[in-house]
Amino acid sequence: MRLAIIGVFFVLMLVSAMAQAGPAKPRPITADDLVTMPRLSGLEVAPSGRVGAFVVSRGDIGANKNVSAIWIVDFADKKVRQITSGSNRDYAPRFLSDERLAFLSTRSGAPQVWAIELAGGEAKKLMDLPVEIENFLPSPDGKSLAVVARVYPDCKTMACNKERAEKKEGDKVKARRYAKLPVRLWDRWLNETRGHVLWVSLEGGEPRDLTPGDINTPPLDLGGDMDLSISPDGKEVALVANATANPEWNTNNDVFVVPTSGGAPKNITVANQACDAEPEYSPDGRYIAYLAMARPGFEADRRVLTLYERATGKVKPLTGKLDLTVSQFSFRGDSREIVFNTYERGQKPVYRISVPSGIASRMVGERTNLVPRYFQGSRIAMLQQSASSAEELVVTSETSANIERISSFQQGILANLALGAVEEFEFEGGGRDKVHGFMIKPPGFVSTKKYPLLMLIHGGPQGAFGNDFHPRWNLQMFAATGFVVAAINFHGSVGYGQDFCDSVSGDWGGKPYEDIMKGVDYLVSKNSFINGKNVSAAGASYGGFMINWLLTHTDRFRSFVSHSGVYDQISMYGATEELWFPEWEQKGTPWTNEKMYRENSPSTFAKKMKTPTLVVTGEHDYRVPYTQSLQLFTALQRQGVESELLFFPDETHFVRKPQNARLWWTTVMGWLGRHAGMK
Repeated sequence: MRLAIIGVFFVLMLVSAMAQAGPAKPRPITADDLVTMPRLSGLEVAPSGRVGAFVVSRGDIGANKNVSAIWIVDFADKKVRQITSGSNRDYAPRFLSDERLAFLSTRSGAPQVWAIELAGGEAKKLMDLPVEIENFLPSPDGKSLAVVARVYPDCKTMACNKERAEKKEGDKVKARRYAKLPVRLWDRWLNETRGHVLWVSLEGGEPRDLTPGDINTPPLDLGGDMDLSISPDGKEVALVANATANPEWNTNNDVFVVPTSGGAPKNITVANQACDAEPEYSPDGRYIAYLAMARPGFEADRRVLTLYERATGKVKPLTGKLDLTVSQFSFRGDSREIVFNTYERGQKPVYRISVPSGIASRMVGERTNLVPRYFQGSRIAMLQQSASSAEELVVTSETSANIERISSFQQGILANLALGAVEEFEFEGGGRDKVHGFMIKPPGFVSTKKYPLLMLIHGGPQGAFGNDFHPRWNLQMFAATGFVVAAINFHGSVGYGQDFCDSVSGDWGGKPYEDIMKGVDYLVSKNSFINGKNVSAAGASYGGFMINWLLTHTDRFRSFVSHSGVYDQISMYGATEELWFPEWEQKGTPWTNEKMYRENSPSTFAKKMKTPTLVVTGEHDYRVPYTQSLQLFTALQRQGVESELLFFPDETHFVRKPQNARLWWTTVMGWLGRHAGMK
């Protein structure tokens, strides 16, 4: 009894001491924080606009995988709740009705379509197809599904597909034979299967293949978030495919329509030889809206929101007069308006545009706003993030564009984290053009101290750093260990007009390099707390190319991190899977424009390497094959330049597995910190 009393006494003393000490002091963000932080995606709204659904994903470090669940929001009471759970992936929510939701899940193995009642209960599998399901949409009456699945094109039944797949799996010979390109895509080798749209009745029966033959939908590349749509009457499907003989070296994706009863697909964008994607029927059935590029062969051309009038076949470029590239869009319920997001100066704002007049107005200008969706008339729900917070569900008010936050997934997490202050800056770069960027100060910043500078270089090259909380190249994570971080949107970046975006093509080592070097000078001259003699840089993909270019063109930097960077343009051309990209960027093939390929290759200048460099790559990266990084590492080692190679046999162009991500951050920040002289 006395021991119990003493125990209670010490517990009370401990509680009293903790209360006096106050809440824990916020600390810098760690890799584990970033990996396990809830990330929101896939927002969808029910037909009535009363409820919505979205996906919440997290990294499970112990299991070394990413898991996700479906959450529901009731727009009337502004409450969110989780309706699926488990240790697998539930994603792609689609409303069968206001009371029932379908979604893709890996809970039984390969992705299949499941459904759950919003009122509660266990999820049930809607069907069990013996093929890999990539996407699906319910018909307006909720009785059928349009399913995108990989099938053997010569099979007429699911039984045939199952038999072929089992035979392939059991074959002891794993050799592959090809008679033509393409042979690989992103992170996988291609096989005999094709992506087809199947019309599946939920009442049973054999699925109807709406795209039989040698056709791939979505296309091999340059597709969108949703390259599938069903007409309001359920009688027609719109899809995207590249029906040319050589999809690996052209960007001529087209929008096709096909009756759900079966029939020959009709190409409604045949007149445009550039990329058309992401069709969506207007709720009244009058239009199909889609995103269209104008220049064949250029994957980063401006994407114009375009209307196809179904009755007449007339085409109208709705955003043709705006120097903006449309990213995501959706119709209002009355079909009189479309909401879309775009890129502008590091932000991802939201616009409204009237149909069919094309009168546009910006609603939300700050932060990164994703998947905008109408609900309850003209109100809009979206997922919003910034450089200081991952996504939250927000809505606009009834009468204005004022933003109201509905979810609070990040609130408790951010309260414990000390994040760096984010600032924007602008300077005169290459060609005397204005160049914009972000600067993040480290947590606990003291203006009288001197800090090392870390330049981050984005990929693309037609990409951009934005006001977002990136799941991999996170600006706050780089600043957490004591760097001042700068992220410059150099020539070629999106969000600054199409001419600025175009300027990098054929000039990979020109103005972007000048922008970065001038950016360093500007930041050092304007900020007394930056140590101009302690500057490092890191980048991936094109950013990795630029690291390799800096490595062979300047000794200004203390150290580099080159992740999946292009090193030799000629060998890169022979191994990558999307040939239109190097052919556009280097103005031809290696045998028609060898001079430019060599001039834009860091390998040409390899003898100038001096700076310590960490090289990172993944074995299943088929976009910038790992041999590019091996060539770089070999050149560094052969010349005695301090270097290390971090090779992931189970990763692609990105590092996604939680434990791999943890190792990536530990290795990268350890390398940079050590060479910056940080403890």
